Amino acid sequence: MPYGTDVQFMRLIDRLNGEALAFTVHVGDIKSGNTPCSDETFLTVREMFGRFDQPLIYTPGDNEWTDCHRKSNGAMDPLERLATIRSLFFPSAMSLGKAAIKLEVQSNEEAFRHYVENRIWAHEHVTFATLHVVGSNNNWRRDMKADDEFYARDAANRHWLARAFALAKERNDIAVVLAMQADTMFAKNTSEESGFTSWMAAFEQEAAAWGKPVLLIQGDTHEFRLDQPFGEAGMHRLPKVMRLVVPGAGNVAAVLVTVNAERREAPFSFGVLKPENGRR
Repeated sequence: MPYGTDVQFMRLIDRLNGEALAFTVHVGDIKSGNTPCSDETFLTVREMFGRFDQPLIYTPGDNEWTDCHRKSNGAMDPLERLATIRSLFFPSAMSLGKAAIKLEVQSNEEAFRHYVENRIWAHEHVTFATLHVVGSNNNWRRDMKADDEFYARDAANRHWLARAFALAKERNDIAVVLAMQADTMFAKNTSEESGFTSWMAAFEQEAAAWGKPVLLIQGDTHEFRLDQPFGEAGMHRLPKVMRLVVPGAGNVAAVLVTVNAERREAPFSFGVLKPENGRR
């Protein structure tokens, strides 16, 4: 979001600005899947992001670059749109929002210098990370250029995943929170043709070795969901992994995540925040 619901989105920003939030995370899809991927659209959203009083950390979704080849999106080059997203929304190591904070950025590593969007930070004994994992099969198997992009980004994401858990172990944190746009458990995303297989295998391995609470935040399917899906056949059993799928599209809302460091085995609690009627 926003999905053509700018007034509602602005009201939601007002609502969030009225809360005592440490920061806000936006998990992508800053436009609908059938509207142009224009610079004008991107700049409008960037201006809205600048209205957040608290730090805002954003990770891209498929609607703003992967799907831009569609005629309804302007038949644009997805890789050129990705480059534009990176330049507009990730010009430095600082977050977005008025009270910007400095983040660890993957592009500081020469081997991953293109991945300015992957970020890590810490708060209240929790390690947070964004990973650029997107819907539309993670941009895999559309054409050869897309495949090349996918393989490089997939390797970067797996490296960043390992980095996040390594830092959490080093600091003896109580939990790890990972945010991305893709709903990796959506039925069609779990097949042998999935662009999420290698990332999910790496995630399960890291989470199992970590052994403490993990919150996996996802978007794309846009329906609020809290579950613990990592107990199915063929997967590691990971009872300390919780997944949050955030609302989106026409459902303009945010999820308030509270961390209680005293509850080390179950530190997270959740509530849905919606725009207040009549506020803008």
